[in-house]
Amino acid sequence: MTWNQIYDPLGHWWLSTLFAALPVVVLLGLLAGFKVRAHLCAIAGAATAILCAILVFHMPTQMAVSSFLYGSAYGLLKIVWIVIAAVFLYDISVETGQFEIMKQSVAAITPDRRLQLLLVAFCFGAFIEGCAGFGAPVAIAGAFMIGLGFKPFHAAALNLIANTAPVAWGAIGTPVHALASVTVLPESDLSAMIGRILPITAVIVPFWLVRAMVSWSETWEVFPAILVVGLSFAGTQFFWANYMDSNLVDIAAGVVSLIATMLFLRAWKPKRIWRFEGEHEEDAAKVARDEVAKHYTAGQIAKAWLPFAILSLFVLAWGLPTIKLAMNKATTPAFTVVMPDGKNRPGPAGWDWPYLHARVFRTAPVVTKPAAEAARFDFNWLTATGTGCFLAALVSGLVLGLGPGKIVKIFGGTLFRLRFAIIAMTCMLGLGYVTRYSGMDAVLGLAFTRTGWFFPFFGAFIGWLGVALTGSDTSSNVLFGGLQKITAQQLNLSPVLMCATNSAGGVMGKMIDAQSICIATAATNQVGQEGSIFRFVFWHSVALAAIVGVIVMLYAYVFPQFIPRGLTFIH
Repeated sequence: MTWNQIYDPLGHWWLSTLFAALPVVVLLGLLAGFKVRAHLCAIAGAATAILCAILVFHMPTQMAVSSFLYGSAYGLLKIVWIVIAAVFLYDISVETGQFEIMKQSVAAITPDRRLQLLLVAFCFGAFIEGCAGFGAPVAIAGAFMIGLGFKPFHAAALNLIANTAPVAWGAIGTPVHALASVTVLPESDLSAMIGRILPITAVIVPFWLVRAMVSWSETWEVFPAILVVGLSFAGTQFFWANYMDSNLVDIAAGVVSLIATMLFLRAWKPKRIWRFEGEHEEDAAKVARDEVAKHYTAGQIAKAWLPFAILSLFVLAWGLPTIKLAMNKATTPAFTVVMPDGKNRPGPAGWDWPYLHARVFRTAPVVTKPAAEAARFDFNWLTATGTGCFLAALVSGLVLGLGPGKIVKIFGGTLFRLRFAIIAMTCMLGLGYVTRYSGMDAVLGLAFTRTGWFFPFFGAFIGWLGVALTGSDTSSNVLFGGLQKITAQQLNLSPVLMCATNSAGGVMGKMIDAQSICIATAATNQVGQEGSIFRFVFWHSVALAAIVGVIVMLYAYVFPQFIPRGLTFIH
C-alpha cells in the first residue's frame, strides 16, 4: 500500500495550516504556558501529531504509528545516545576530581563571568558542535559552566543562544552534506553561501550572548574581547567555508577563536571583574590565580583536560569518512543476508522500516514530480557519534584510574538522572517524524511561500521552523531543501541562496527546539524548568532569525553578485 501526501485536506490553506501547527502548539503551549514537565509535553505533542495525521491528513494508521516509532528509534541512536555519552564523560570527570582542576584553570585565564561565557559557551561549544553536534555542545558546555559556578538557568539558556552560528556545519559538516544531497546543488556553492551569511551573525552573537546576561554598560566593558571572539571566529568560518571544505569549518573556527581570545586576554583585562551577585569581585582574580599556582602543576591541568582531549580525538576520528567506512565494513557483513535472487541485502545493520519505506509519496508543489520518502533505519551502532563519545568516556575513566565496577556505577547514575530527558527527546523525535511523513511540515512551509517578494526573508523562517520541529539543521535541510529550491526557481531567485538560507535560518531555531531545551536542562540538573528556559530564549531566536532574513534579502535584491556560482574547494 502507498499513500500520497495531501497538503490542503480541508480545502482552505489557512485551516489546513492551523491543524498542521496543532502538535507544535500543544507541545510548546504546555511547555511554556502551563509549565507541564517536558516528557509529558512531548507525549501529548506526539499523540496530537498522530491523531492529526490520521484524522485530518488521512494518513493510514499503520503509517502514522510507524513513522512515530521510526523517529523515536532514530532519536535514541543518533541523538539521545550522544547526550548520554557526553554527560557520562562529564560525570567521570567530576567523580575523579578533574573537573575541579579544569574549573580553576579556566578561572585562572579570567575570573570574569562574561569572558568565561565567551570562552566556554561560544568558542569551546563551537568546537564540540563541529565534532559531534546533535546536542553534545549544549550538554558538555552547559555542564562545564555549572562546574565553573554559573547559575544553572544561565548555563542552560546561554548555551542555547551560543549554539547557533556553528550549527550549519555541525558533526563534521553533516547538515551541508545532507542539503547538497537533497537539492542536487554543488556542495561547495552551498557551503560558501552559508559561509557568507552566518559569519555576519557570528560577529553579532557573542555581543548578544553577553548582553543576555548583563546590562548594556557591563557588556560594553568587555567589547574588545567580544570583538576578538567574533571576528576571529567569523573570519575563519568565512575562509574555511569558501576556500577549504565543509567538514572542518566549526572545528577550525572554534580552535582559532579560542586561541586568539586566550592570547588577547594575556595582554588585555577588563577594568573590573564581573561576578554574580553574592560573589566577591575584589579578590576573585587573585584567588583564582593563587589556587592554580599553589595546588596545580601544568601536568595536573593537562591531565584534568585529558577526558575532553580524548573526546575530541574520538569524535574527529568518528567523523572521518575513511574510518567510518572501515567500521561499517567491519560490522555490516555480520548482518548481511543472501536473498533468493542471489543479491546481498543488509539485515539488522540497515533495513526498510515496516509500513513506511518508499510507501509515502511527496507531491507537487513540494517536489517537481511524485517522489517516495525513504525510511531506512541504519543500525550501524559502531559508527554512531554517541558510540565514539561513549568509548571516549570509558577510556578516560580507565586512564584516570577508575575500575570497571566504578565506571558502571557512574553510568547507571547518568542514566537515572537523564531518564525523563530520554523520554522527552525520544517522543519529540517521533513527533518530528510524524509531521514529516504526514506532510504537515510541508503544509507549514508552503504557508511561507505565499509571501512573494518577501520570500527571501521568510525563507529563513522556513529553516527556523524545520529545526524547531525536528531539533536538527540536518533534518530541516532534508525536509525543506527541495521546497526552497522549487520556490526559488518559481520566483526567479537563486536556488543556491535560498537553499543555503534554509540552513542558515535553521540554526536560529536550534535554541527553541524542545530536544535542545531538554538536553540543556538535563545537563544542568534543571529538569522541570524547560518552560522558563523556552520563554527566555524564544524572542532571542526570532530576532536572530529575522537578522538572517534581512541579510538574505540584501543578497537577493542588492548584492546578487556575491552569490557563489561554480566554486571549487582547495584540496
